[in-house]
Amino acid sequence: MKSRETKQKDLVALTESLQNSKSAMVVSFSKLSVSKDQEFRNRIREAGAKYQVVKNTLARIAVKDTPYEQATEHFKGVTAIAWTDSDPVILSKAVSKFMKDNADVYTFKAGVLDGKLVDANQLQVIANLPSKEELISKLLYVLNAQAQGIVTVINAIPRDLAVVIKQIGDQKDAPAAEAQEAPAAPVEESPAAEEVAVEASAQEAPAEDKPEAPAEAAEEAQEQKEDDQDAASPEGEQHAEAAEAEAGAEEAEKPE
Repeated sequence: MKSRETKQKDLVALTESLQNSKSAMVVSFSKLSVSKDQEFRNRIREAGAKYQVVKNTLARIAVKDTPYEQATEHFKGVTAIAWTDSDPVILSKAVSKFMKDNADVYTFKAGVLDGKLVDANQLQVIANLPSKEELISKLLYVLNAQAQGIVTVINAIPRDLAVVIKQIGDQKDAPAAEAQEAPAAPVEESPAAEEVAVEASAQEAPAEDKPEAPAEAAEEAQEQKEDDQDAASPEGEQHAEAAEAEAGAEEAEKPE
């Protein structure tokens, strides 16, 4: 049996430890084996917390004038307290999981997180939250992603500007290049213009003299020669005079 002095030292140590903590869990147990008790203590230690089985009278005195005083009514029967001065979510996860896996031995009574009293259902909600380390990791990821995005945007501005300038230059050079490469469009003449051109060429072209047939020309030349010879001979002259006389007689016989 502990002496009065020993009990006083335990009270002072528990009081100081609880005053510097951020959260505490009050649990109870029955039919507890040594191995199961050691397993629970190891889980609490891994969560960075402390664990102690206390007497209810000592616990009531230790939490007086502290945020944990509101849990005084739960200091009944077998009482054990787990508390931590680090991340309360880690402790909540450890206690909640162990209570669930060992419901036949351990019972959750109450907890105090950031000065607020929580029950078993609220403990389960808190246990499902990400831990402080997880939140910091996610926050750093978000900040790093945003920083990389800002750097990418800053680096992209000169590159995009150069691309835009090049595109503007290409657009200015495109019309000149197209004008040089495009073939001249053929000039189509209308049917009316073609007819006018044909008529004009027909009018301007000189008419060609048809050559006389060689046989006809020779015959006419022979007849002309014979006529000249007949006219030059005496008989021709007589014949011409008779013809003229006959022509004059026929003229005289015509009635007036």
